[in-house]
Amino acid sequence: MASSLTKDSASITGSEKTFFGHPRGLATLFMTEMWERFSYYGMRALLVYYLVSGGADAATGAQGGGLAMRATTATAIYSVYVSMVYLMAMPGGWFGDRVWGARKTVTIAGFVIMSGHLALALPGQAPFFAGLILVAVGSGLLKANISTMVGHLYEGPDDPRRDGGFTVFYMGINLGAFAAPLVIGTVGKEHNWHLGFALAALGMALGLAQFLLGTKNLSPKSSLVPNPLSAEERKGVLTKVAAVVAAIAVFYGVVVALGAYTLNWALVPLTLAGLIIPIAVLVRIKRDKDLSTTEQSKMNGYIWLFVAAAVFWMIYDQGGSTLSLFADAKTTDNVGGIHFSATWYQSLNPLFVMALAPVFAWLWLWLARKNQEPNTIVKFAMGLVIIGASFFVFIVPMNMAGDGKVSPMWLVSIYMIQTIGELCLSPVGLSVTTKMAPQKYASQMMGVWFLAVTAGDCFTGLLSLAGVSLDGLGIIAMEASMAAVAGLAIYMYRKNVQALMGGVH
Repeated sequence: MASSLTKDSASITGSEKTFFGHPRGLATLFMTEMWERFSYYGMRALLVYYLVSGGADAATGAQGGGLAMRATTATAIYSVYVSMVYLMAMPGGWFGDRVWGARKTVTIAGFVIMSGHLALALPGQAPFFAGLILVAVGSGLLKANISTMVGHLYEGPDDPRRDGGFTVFYMGINLGAFAAPLVIGTVGKEHNWHLGFALAALGMALGLAQFLLGTKNLSPKSSLVPNPLSAEERKGVLTKVAAVVAAIAVFYGVVVALGAYTLNWALVPLTLAGLIIPIAVLVRIKRDKDLSTTEQSKMNGYIWLFVAAAVFWMIYDQGGSTLSLFADAKTTDNVGGIHFSATWYQSLNPLFVMALAPVFAWLWLWLARKNQEPNTIVKFAMGLVIIGASFFVFIVPMNMAGDGKVSPMWLVSIYMIQTIGELCLSPVGLSVTTKMAPQKYASQMMGVWFLAVTAGDCFTGLLSLAGVSLDGLGIIAMEASMAAVAGLAIYMYRKNVQALMGGVH
């Protein structure tokens, strides 16, 4: 994973200064992403706890002050929120490509995210849901464009520093994700919810300030609009958007006027959209007559991997909902007499990623030299079986807890197992998406990959909205079995899938 440090970045940034041998602009993007992820994961660590928190606990005196919702409703809101963040990555990329350019889009996204966290810092349901919408929209706009800007710093795909630059950049993501639950989570959950959300806003403000101060170090490409809308296209888009907004406003106006509005009127349509849109996008690409026979075959193979990824994220993203609620209610909050907030468990995944990612990179290279590296399909199968195993392990402490509490090491083990599964599936998923993308959809396929997260989260959201408690032994066993069976199915049919993928390994 290490990059070549021999090239001077002066040819790209116009400056002799470097950041660990990379263009100076990488430092700007590294810090921006680190603080944005700090704000996002800090808020996410608080989200479910804030939703279920009611009055002060009589036994411990712990703060209440949350929205006092049922666990099923809280899980549904969490699932829909996370799914919308990833769903918005596609229109976010579109805005960067066709309307504002990557740099302007990231700047606007930063202000939108910061405004969202400030809204969350206000008491009441109305500012809370407004804040969630703003953070989801802003995160989608930023997520799709800041990685593109990292790519702009290098002289094309063949620049020997490129892979190393993305490795450094992703380290910023994990540093922010690691620190956030420890700082924002502790302050918010143990002291004051709204102060915690305000700290998330401060984190985004620091990231935005870093970005604005460092824009001079970024590539000029980041300011360009690669494929700007024509005047006719712009008019058409505005007309369609206005029509959709008007239709939604009229529909919900009628629902409210009839006195029939409940939270499900918002959550159910969003959840269904999160399931239907990924299917519609894949069908649209698959039915495109401009695709060659080879590209059609690759898309058939990719659909297998997409469904597998959706099953994976269905379980994985419950680390912030089902596992979080178990951490708070059924897991002891101290080790060796040292007490800690249940939000700290959310720091385990980024910690394990930083510790294990270099090990996996070395392992794949070592196996490749021996001509024994598993191909993409086998890695996907491994990821699914491993994520399923994490929930089979979860059944053990669930049975043990009863009316008491279990050791924190159970959750530490579960998060570690899930991280191992993530390192088998997620990096190769990103890579295979770029390799299997039809030429016509090369710039859109990364957004398609994120839709697998949307589909997986919306499935759990739909279960919660149907009143299914995701912390029940039966549903945990069912999800674990789904993942394991899906992994075994992909492994058994690996030759068929590989034939569809052509020369992609």
